Amino acid sequence: MTKYHNFIGIDIGKFSFVINVYGEKVVTEFDNTNAGIRKFIVQYKGILSSSLSILETTGGYENNLLQFLSMKGYAVHRSDTRKVKNFIRSYGNAVKTDALDAKALALYGKERVDGLSLYESPPKQQKLLFQLSQRRMELKQMIVAEKNRLSGPDSNNIRNSCNTMIKAIEQEISRVTEEIQAISSQDEVISSKVKVLMTVAGIGEITALNLLILLPEIGSLSRRKIASLAGLAPRANDSGMFKGYRSVGHGRQGIKPILFLSAMAARNSKTDLKEFYDKLISRGKKKMVALTALMRKILVIANAKLKSITLN
Repeated sequence: MTKYHNFIGIDIGKFSFVINVYGEKVVTEFDNTNAGIRKFIVQYKGILSSSLSILETTGGYENNLLQFLSMKGYAVHRSDTRKVKNFIRSYGNAVKTDALDAKALALYGKERVDGLSLYESPPKQQKLLFQLSQRRMELKQMIVAEKNRLSGPDSNNIRNSCNTMIKAIEQEISRVTEEIQAISSQDEVISSKVKVLMTVAGIGEITALNLLILLPEIGSLSRRKIASLAGLAPRANDSGMFKGYRSVGHGRQGIKPILFLSAMAARNSKTDLKEFYDKLISRGKKKMVALTALMRKILVIANAKLKSITLN
Protein backbone atom coordinates (compact mmCIF):
# COMPACT_ATOMS: atom_id res chain seq x y z
CA MET A 1 0.00 0.00 0.00
CA THR A 2 1.40 3.37 -1.05
CA LYS A 3 2.38 5.91 1.57
CA TYR A 4 1.49 8.86 -0.68
CA HIS A 5 -1.90 10.56 -0.53
CA ASN A 6 -1.43 12.55 -3.73
CA PHE A 7 0.47 12.36 -6.99
CA ILE A 8 1.58 15.59 -8.63
CA GLY A 9 2.45 15.56 -12.34
CA ILE A 10 4.81 18.33 -13.43
CA ASP A 11 5.42 19.09 -17.11
CA ILE A 12 8.47 21.33 -17.40
CA GLY A 13 9.48 23.67 -20.21
CA LYS A 14 12.20 26.23 -20.64
CA PHE A 15 10.14 29.14 -19.35
CA SER A 16 7.36 27.56 -17.27
CA PHE A 17 6.06 24.36 -15.71
CA VAL A 18 2.53 22.99 -15.43
CA ILE A 19 1.11 21.24 -12.34
CA ASN A 20 -1.71 18.71 -12.03
CA VAL A 21 -2.72 16.75 -8.95
CA TYR A 22 -4.03 13.29 -9.82
CA GLY A 23 -7.83 13.19 -9.85
CA GLU A 24 -8.24 16.95 -10.22
CA LYS A 25 -9.18 18.78 -13.41
CA VAL A 26 -7.38 21.97 -12.40
CA VAL A 27 -4.03 22.60 -14.09
CA THR A 28 -1.80 25.39 -12.77
CA GLU A 29 1.15 27.04 -14.52
CA PHE A 30 4.19 28.66 -12.88
CA ASP A 31 7.27 30.43 -14.21
CA ASN A 32 10.33 28.17 -14.31
CA THR A 33 12.31 30.59 -12.15
CA ASN A 34 13.30 30.62 -8.48
CA ALA A 35 10.37 32.93 -7.76
CA GLY A 36 7.96 30.69 -9.67
CA ILE A 37 9.21 27.57 -7.89
CA ARG A 38 8.81 29.24 -4.48
CA LYS A 39 5.29 30.29 -5.43
CA PHE A 40 4.47 26.68 -6.37
CA ILE A 41 5.86 25.33 -3.08
CA VAL A 42 3.90 27.89 -1.03
CA GLN A 43 0.67 27.23 -2.95
CA TYR A 44 0.95 23.43 -2.65
CA LYS A 45 2.62 23.33 0.77
CA GLY A 46 -0.42 21.65 2.31
CA ILE A 47 -0.10 18.50 0.21
CA LEU A 48 3.55 18.33 -0.88
CA SER A 49 4.70 16.56 2.29
CA SER A 50 2.30 13.67 1.62
CA SER A 51 2.70 13.63 -2.17
CA LEU A 52 4.98 12.15 -4.79
CA SER A 53 5.89 14.64 -7.50
CA ILE A 54 6.71 13.19 -10.91
CA LEU A 55 8.55 15.06 -13.65
CA GLU A 56 10.49 14.20 -16.78
CA THR A 57 14.07 14.78 -17.81
CA THR A 58 13.82 17.93 -19.93
CA GLY A 59 17.29 18.88 -21.07
CA GLY A 60 18.28 20.23 -17.67
CA TYR A 61 15.32 22.61 -17.30
CA GLU A 62 14.03 20.35 -14.52
CA ASN A 63 17.17 20.57 -12.37
CA ASN A 64 16.27 23.73 -10.44
CA LEU A 65 12.88 22.39 -9.40
CA LEU A 66 14.39 19.02 -8.50
CA GLN A 67 16.92 20.71 -6.21
CA PHE A 68 14.25 22.85 -4.50
CA LEU A 69 11.94 19.90 -3.83
CA SER A 70 14.78 17.63 -2.70
CA MET A 71 16.26 20.25 -0.34
CA LYS A 72 12.81 20.76 1.21
CA GLY A 73 12.55 17.02 1.86
CA TYR A 74 9.67 16.42 -0.56
CA ALA A 75 9.44 13.12 -2.45
CA VAL A 76 10.14 13.56 -6.17
CA HIS A 77 10.77 11.15 -9.01
CA ARG A 78 12.58 12.09 -12.24
CA SER A 79 11.10 9.75 -14.82
CA ASP A 80 12.55 8.24 -17.96
CA THR A 81 11.01 10.17 -20.88
CA ARG A 82 10.86 7.07 -23.08
CA LYS A 83 8.96 5.09 -20.44
CA VAL A 84 6.44 7.89 -19.91
CA LYS A 85 5.85 8.26 -23.66
CA ASN A 86 5.20 4.53 -23.98
CA PHE A 87 2.88 4.73 -20.97
CA ILE A 88 0.87 7.52 -22.61
CA ARG A 89 0.71 5.63 -25.91
CA SER A 90 -0.71 2.60 -24.09
CA TYR A 91 -3.83 4.68 -23.47
CA GLY A 92 -4.16 5.43 -27.19
CA ASN A 93 -3.65 9.14 -26.64
CA ALA A 94 -1.82 10.85 -29.51
CA VAL A 95 -2.69 14.41 -28.44
CA LYS A 96 0.05 16.40 -26.72
CA THR A 97 -0.30 19.56 -24.63
CA ASP A 98 1.46 20.69 -21.46
CA ALA A 99 -1.74 20.18 -19.45
CA LEU A 100 -2.28 16.64 -20.78
CA ASP A 101 1.37 15.78 -20.15
CA ALA A 102 1.08 16.94 -16.53
CA LYS A 103 -2.04 14.80 -16.07
CA ALA A 104 -0.31 11.82 -17.70
CA LEU A 105 2.67 12.17 -15.34
CA ALA A 106 0.34 12.25 -12.32
CA LEU A 107 -1.39 9.09 -13.59
CA TYR A 108 1.99 7.47 -14.28
CA GLY A 109 3.02 8.14 -10.68
CA LYS A 110 -0.26 6.75 -9.35
CA GLU A 111 -0.05 3.51 -11.34
CA ARG A 112 3.71 2.88 -11.18
CA VAL A 113 4.46 4.17 -7.68
CA ASP A 114 5.82 0.87 -6.35
CA GLY A 115 8.57 0.80 -8.98
CA LEU A 116 9.60 4.46 -8.88
CA SER A 117 12.82 5.55 -7.17
CA LEU A 118 13.12 8.88 -5.40
CA TYR A 119 15.49 11.54 -6.65
CA GLU A 120 18.47 12.21 -4.41
CA SER A 121 20.37 15.45 -4.85
CA PRO A 122 24.00 14.67 -5.79
CA PRO A 123 26.87 16.25 -3.82
CA LYS A 124 27.91 19.66 -5.12
CA GLN A 125 31.24 18.31 -6.38
CA GLN A 126 29.56 15.42 -8.23
CA LYS A 127 27.17 17.87 -9.87
CA LEU A 128 30.05 20.11 -11.01
CA LEU A 129 31.96 17.14 -12.43
CA PHE A 130 28.86 16.03 -14.32
CA GLN A 131 28.38 19.48 -15.82
CA LEU A 132 32.03 19.65 -16.86
CA SER A 133 31.84 16.18 -18.39
CA GLN A 134 28.72 17.15 -20.33
CA ARG A 135 30.48 20.29 -21.55
CA ARG A 136 33.46 18.21 -22.68
CA MET A 137 31.15 15.98 -24.74
CA GLU A 138 29.49 19.03 -26.30
CA LEU A 139 32.89 20.43 -27.28
CA LYS A 140 33.84 17.12 -28.85
CA GLN A 141 30.65 17.19 -30.92
CA MET A 142 31.48 20.73 -32.00
CA ILE A 143 34.96 19.73 -33.15
CA VAL A 144 33.54 16.84 -35.18
CA ALA A 145 31.16 19.28 -36.90
CA GLU A 146 34.01 21.68 -37.72
CA LYS A 147 36.17 18.86 -39.11
CA ASN A 148 33.26 17.74 -41.29
CA ARG A 149 32.95 21.27 -42.66
CA LEU A 150 36.69 21.33 -43.27
CA SER A 151 36.40 18.33 -45.60
CA GLY A 152 33.81 20.11 -47.75
CA PRO A 153 34.52 21.95 -51.06
CA ASP A 154 34.73 25.38 -49.46
CA SER A 155 37.00 28.34 -50.11
CA ASN A 156 40.32 28.85 -48.35
CA ASN A 157 38.70 31.53 -46.19
CA ILE A 158 36.16 29.01 -44.86
CA ARG A 159 38.87 26.41 -44.32
CA ASN A 160 40.97 28.89 -42.37
CA SER A 161 37.96 29.76 -40.24
CA CYS A 162 37.34 26.05 -39.55
CA ASN A 163 40.97 25.47 -38.59
CA THR A 164 40.84 28.46 -36.23
CA MET A 165 37.70 27.09 -34.56
CA ILE A 166 39.16 23.57 -34.29
CA LYS A 167 42.27 24.93 -32.57
CA ALA A 168 40.19 27.01 -30.15
CA ILE A 169 37.88 24.08 -29.32
CA GLU A 170 40.84 21.75 -28.77
CA GLN A 171 42.31 24.24 -26.30
CA GLU A 172 38.98 24.47 -24.45
CA ILE A 173 38.68 20.66 -24.32
CA SER A 174 42.15 20.52 -22.75
CA ARG A 175 41.21 23.19 -20.22
CA VAL A 176 37.96 21.45 -19.22
CA THR A 177 39.76 18.08 -19.00
CA GLU A 178 42.40 19.57 -16.71
CA GLU A 179 39.67 21.07 -14.51
CA ILE A 180 37.97 17.67 -14.23
CA GLN A 181 41.26 16.01 -13.30
CA ALA A 182 42.09 18.71 -10.75
CA ILE A 183 38.73 18.43 -8.99
CA SER A 184 38.82 14.61 -9.02
CA SER A 185 42.38 14.42 -7.70
CA GLN A 186 41.28 16.31 -4.57
CA ASP A 187 38.70 13.61 -3.77
CA GLU A 188 40.31 10.53 -2.20
CA VAL A 189 37.35 8.27 -2.99
CA ILE A 190 37.27 9.21 -6.67
CA SER A 191 41.06 8.96 -6.94
CA SER A 192 41.09 5.46 -5.46
CA LYS A 193 38.28 4.32 -7.77
CA VAL A 194 40.09 5.73 -10.80
CA LYS A 195 43.17 3.67 -9.92
CA VAL A 196 41.07 0.52 -9.64
CA LEU A 197 39.31 1.14 -12.96
CA MET A 198 42.61 1.74 -14.72
CA THR A 199 43.59 -1.87 -13.93
CA VAL A 200 40.96 -2.97 -16.48
CA ALA A 201 42.32 -3.24 -20.03
CA GLY A 202 41.06 -0.45 -22.27
CA ILE A 203 40.29 1.97 -19.43
CA GLY A 204 42.57 4.98 -19.03
CA GLU A 205 42.33 7.90 -16.64
CA ILE A 206 39.87 9.97 -18.69
CA THR A 207 37.66 6.96 -19.40
CA ALA A 208 37.67 6.01 -15.70
CA LEU A 209 36.68 9.55 -14.70
CA ASN A 210 33.91 9.68 -17.28
CA LEU A 211 32.48 6.35 -16.09
CA LEU A 212 32.48 7.48 -12.46
CA ILE A 213 30.87 10.82 -13.37
CA LEU A 214 28.23 9.58 -15.81
CA LEU A 215 27.59 6.23 -14.12
CA PRO A 216 27.94 6.85 -10.36
CA GLU A 217 26.04 3.60 -9.68
CA ILE A 218 29.01 1.54 -10.91
CA GLY A 219 30.24 -0.73 -8.14
CA SER A 220 26.90 -0.74 -6.31
CA LEU A 221 24.67 -2.71 -8.70
CA SER A 222 24.56 -6.30 -9.94
CA ARG A 223 26.21 -7.16 -13.27
CA ARG A 224 22.83 -7.39 -14.99
CA LYS A 225 21.55 -4.08 -13.63
CA ILE A 226 24.70 -2.14 -14.49
CA ALA A 227 24.67 -3.59 -18.03
CA SER A 228 21.01 -2.67 -18.42
CA LEU A 229 21.62 0.86 -17.14
CA ALA A 230 24.35 1.32 -19.76
CA GLY A 231 22.11 -0.11 -22.49
CA LEU A 232 24.33 -3.17 -22.99
CA ALA A 233 22.04 -5.94 -21.73
CA PRO A 234 20.82 -8.17 -24.61
CA ARG A 235 17.04 -8.16 -24.92
CA ALA A 236 15.26 -11.43 -25.64
CA ASN A 237 13.10 -11.62 -28.78
CA ASP A 238 11.56 -15.07 -28.48
CA SER A 239 8.02 -16.32 -29.06
CA GLY A 240 7.10 -20.00 -28.96
CA MET A 241 9.46 -21.87 -31.28
CA PHE A 242 10.76 -18.62 -32.73
CA LYS A 243 14.14 -17.47 -31.43
CA GLY A 244 14.71 -13.93 -32.63
CA TYR A 245 17.81 -11.80 -32.91
CA ARG A 246 18.82 -10.30 -29.58
CA SER A 247 19.91 -6.70 -29.46
CA VAL A 248 20.86 -4.16 -26.83
CA GLY A 249 18.53 -1.32 -25.95
CA HIS A 250 18.71 2.30 -24.93
CA GLY A 251 21.02 3.24 -22.10
CA ARG A 252 22.18 6.29 -20.24
CA GLN A 253 23.47 8.92 -22.63
CA GLY A 254 27.23 9.08 -23.13
CA ILE A 255 28.13 5.65 -21.71
CA LYS A 256 28.28 3.58 -24.90
CA PRO A 257 30.72 5.88 -26.76
CA ILE A 258 33.08 5.73 -23.77
CA LEU A 259 32.96 1.94 -23.56
CA PHE A 260 33.24 1.60 -27.35
CA LEU A 261 36.63 3.33 -27.29
CA SER A 262 37.65 1.12 -24.37
CA ALA A 263 36.64 -1.98 -26.31
CA MET A 264 38.62 -0.81 -29.35
CA ALA A 265 41.71 -0.45 -27.16
CA ALA A 266 41.13 -3.74 -25.31
CA ARG A 267 40.80 -5.81 -28.48
CA ASN A 268 44.31 -4.70 -29.45
CA SER A 269 45.81 -5.44 -26.03
CA LYS A 270 47.62 -8.58 -24.95
CA THR A 271 45.01 -9.53 -22.35
CA ASP A 272 42.17 -11.97 -21.69
CA LEU A 273 39.79 -9.39 -23.16
CA LYS A 274 41.51 -9.67 -26.55
CA GLU A 275 41.17 -13.46 -26.34
CA PHE A 276 37.47 -13.03 -25.48
CA TYR A 277 36.98 -10.83 -28.55
CA ASP A 278 38.96 -13.13 -30.86
CA LYS A 279 36.92 -16.17 -29.75
CA LEU A 280 33.68 -14.38 -30.63
CA ILE A 281 35.03 -13.49 -34.08
CA SER A 282 36.26 -17.07 -34.65
CA ARG A 283 32.73 -18.31 -33.84
CA GLY A 284 31.37 -16.19 -36.67
CA LYS A 285 30.11 -13.20 -34.69
CA LYS A 286 30.02 -9.89 -36.53
CA LYS A 287 32.65 -7.36 -35.45
CA MET A 288 30.06 -4.95 -34.02
CA VAL A 289 28.37 -7.75 -32.07
CA ALA A 290 31.74 -8.85 -30.68
CA LEU A 291 32.65 -5.27 -29.76
CA THR A 292 29.33 -4.80 -27.97
CA ALA A 293 29.92 -8.00 -26.00
CA LEU A 294 33.41 -6.73 -25.17
CA MET A 295 31.96 -3.39 -24.01
CA ARG A 296 29.64 -5.28 -21.67
CA LYS A 297 32.50 -7.48 -20.43
CA ILE A 298 34.64 -4.42 -19.61
CA LEU A 299 31.77 -2.77 -17.74
CA VAL A 300 30.96 -5.92 -15.76
CA ILE A 301 34.62 -6.38 -14.76
CA ALA A 302 34.92 -2.71 -13.75
CA ASN A 303 31.72 -2.99 -11.72
CA ALA A 304 32.96 -6.12 -9.92
CA LYS A 305 36.34 -4.57 -9.10
CA LEU A 306 34.73 -1.46 -7.58
CA LYS A 307 32.21 -3.58 -5.68
CA SER A 308 35.02 -5.65 -4.15
CA ILE A 309 36.83 -2.59 -2.73
CA THR A 310 33.50 -1.25 -1.41
CA LEU A 311 32.81 -4.53 0.42
CA ASN A 312 36.32 -4.57 1.87
